[in-house]
Amino acid sequence: MKKFYSGALMVCTLLGLSAQEVLWQKDIKSSTQNFLSQVTTTIDQQYLISGSSIQSSKLQAEGSKQNNGYDFHLIKLNQQGEQVWEKYFSGQNHDYLSASVATQEGGFLLAGTSYSGKGLDKKEDSKGGSDIWLIRINEFGDELWQKTLGSSSDEEARSVIQTTDLGFFVAGNVQNSSKGYGSKDVWISRLDKNGKILSETVLGGKGLDEVEKMIPTRDGGALLGIYSRSSEIRVSGSTDKSSSATPHPVSRTAKSTDNFGEGDYWIVKLDKTGKVEWEKNFGGKGDDHIRTLALTSAGYVIGGESRSEKSGNKTVGIEEGTDLWLISLNERGDEIWQKSFNFKNRDILMGMSVLHSADDKSSKGILLGGYTQAEGKIQTDDETFWMLYLNQDGNEAWRKYVKGESRKKEERLSDIKLNRDGSIILAGTSAEELGKENWKIVKLGDSQINKLIEKQDIKIYPNPVSDYAYVEIGFDFKEADIMLYDMGGRQLQSLKTKNKVTKINTQNLIQGAYLVTIKTDGNKMANAKLIKK
Repeated sequence: MKKFYSGALMVCTLLGLSAQEVLWQKDIKSSTQNFLSQVTTTIDQQYLISGSSIQSSKLQAEGSKQNNGYDFHLIKLNQQGEQVWEKYFSGQNHDYLSASVATQEGGFLLAGTSYSGKGLDKKEDSKGGSDIWLIRINEFGDELWQKTLGSSSDEEARSVIQTTDLGFFVAGNVQNSSKGYGSKDVWISRLDKNGKILSETVLGGKGLDEVEKMIPTRDGGALLGIYSRSSEIRVSGSTDKSSSATPHPVSRTAKSTDNFGEGDYWIVKLDKTGKVEWEKNFGGKGDDHIRTLALTSAGYVIGGESRSEKSGNKTVGIEEGTDLWLISLNERGDEIWQKSFNFKNRDILMGMSVLHSADDKSSKGILLGGYTQAEGKIQTDDETFWMLYLNQDGNEAWRKYVKGESRKKEERLSDIKLNRDGSIILAGTSAEELGKENWKIVKLGDSQINKLIEKQDIKIYPNPVSDYAYVEIGFDFKEADIMLYDMGGRQLQSLKTKNKVTKINTQNLIQGAYLVTIKTDGNKMANAKLIKK
């Protein structure tokens, strides 16, 4: 097992006084090479840290499944940052975990790239080359099902989301496919909640197209952010094919927008069946690399790095090196605004979260996270986590650097998430030398963001409920009692919690109305009605 230790943390602000509190920091130490891909927040505000690791010889001696290659590596932390469990999923070759999503039913779907055939934890043969390996697990890390997706070409997983029908979209890339359009195309699979493939889509132009991010849309579809180095292909459109080998529909859609420069942002909107609704291209004459997407009340915000001056349909220039470039779009993909930001040298955007109003009808701001790489001259804060907060119009409110007592030579942010209560999770790697990367997880409270959060004393979701409900407490406390009563005043459940969000079991309740009461150690009380379907 890896060892945890806490380190003192300092937050340095560029504009004004720092208004942040370090809630906790965990460094997950390793003697081998580790890649951290994502932090996934559960509905009850626990955290799945996911990536790829070479297991140590100590773990091998303890009987862990070991192949001397990279394995899927998962660590679940509770709300206080304490380890709940640690899991590895191993094939007989290299397996890289790229993305994960917390499911509405509890648990997670993992999506990675596998070079392994059948053996160890992998239950299906390779399709040829590298494949996409999906594993669905419950909240305790136990496998529910797994699936290997691919063809005789090389596939890689990049992103996974759950849709409104509880199924999934999985997005990745396929290289040098005989059925593709260019050197690398985008591959999307739509699956039901049990892993059955419902349809597949291939998107591409004459060149290289790599999907970087996918997010669910409000209508049950998906929005794809693709780094495109492709020109358009003038064909009649998509074609649907099915055969005994692929009983599900397979659609191929050629890129119909041309690039403005070396590399562009290519944005594709899919409907709930996986078919293309619209596509847009954004770029200047240089290289523009999309990284992330987020939903706003008006539509979407897309962000990445730009080396382009004002040109093409890029209306903002660059200051130095590589700048951040953000574009706000409406739901039809039409531009609302563009913004550019600079931290000097090469600025890498790794995550973005939007702060929504309580009724979800307006967006209050955008939180960005990333790091800066040195290009030529060395700046003081190179290789340091940074955060940038924008108001709803995309104008900068503040920027801050995050440093730790345990800071190493290279620190690279992998992901940032804004929690419902206004706290912030940053996850990245910290290393004195390549090949010995520690995972660094920091949870911050920010008073500036906290003031923007519309909090209720008690909130229950989902409501109406079927099997499980989550009780969210809006004020500060150290310990609280949660009581569940029927409408006759009879107490049915009682439990103590130290968590802002607590899961309660409602499976045995009959249909009807109930009362949830909370009482904290500070004698604060609140009530809310719960409806059982």
